[in-house]
Amino acid sequence: MTVIDNYRLIEKKIRQITSARENQITIISVSKTFSAAVIQEAIDSGIRIFGENKVQEAQKKIPALTGTFSFHMIGHLQSNKARDAVALFDVIHSIDKAETASKVDEEAKKIDKVQSILVQVNVSGEETKSGVGPDDSYALVEHILKLENISLLGLMTMAPYTENRGIIRETFRKTRELRDSISSRMGIRLTELSMGMSSDYDIAVQEGATMVRIGSAIFGERTYS
Repeated sequence: MTVIDNYRLIEKKIRQITSARENQITIISVSKTFSAAVIQEAIDSGIRIFGENKVQEAQKKIPALTGTFSFHMIGHLQSNKARDAVALFDVIHSIDKAETASKVDEEAKKIDKVQSILVQVNVSGEETKSGVGPDDSYALVEHILKLENISLLGLMTMAPYTENRGIIRETFRKTRELRDSISSRMGIRLTELSMGMSSDYDIAVQEGATMVRIGSAIFGERTYS
């Protein structure tokens, strides 16, 4: 099957899950490690939204692409990469520190841009994962809301590395509940939930995801150098 065949199959599966839901699910085609040529083929076939993990890799690929497309930063973002990230990405999913948020705001202001972001939360508590803890997320959101050149859309999370789908479901459910709690406490409306990847996007969608980050199920298995 081709890349677009894989993409359409995922679209179909999501439609079956969300037939009663009003909000549309955004599929982010995660193109990390794949070449600009592979991404260009995907763009030409009709795919429009892509995700990259590393600023340096995106810098090499995005300028080589043509057509209509959008890129999301889904990997951990260091403050010293904020300027490049703001220039490259329409949405940054991985804000987990006040310092990083402030730097993104500063760089966005320089180019007269309002940068869309999500706060990455570490709901599972795994030490190997980035993300602000649930209890600390309120203070981070409060800080972000004071920044003029940032638009906070919602939350992002990653499920634990486990085959226990009950644990995965609990992680996604807790993230949705946290988003709703932050919205209520802060008097704002956070609409987005970025959660779910190739192996668990079905659970994520069932638990309220509005964005799913799909890589291998669209592009095939990656080869890491």
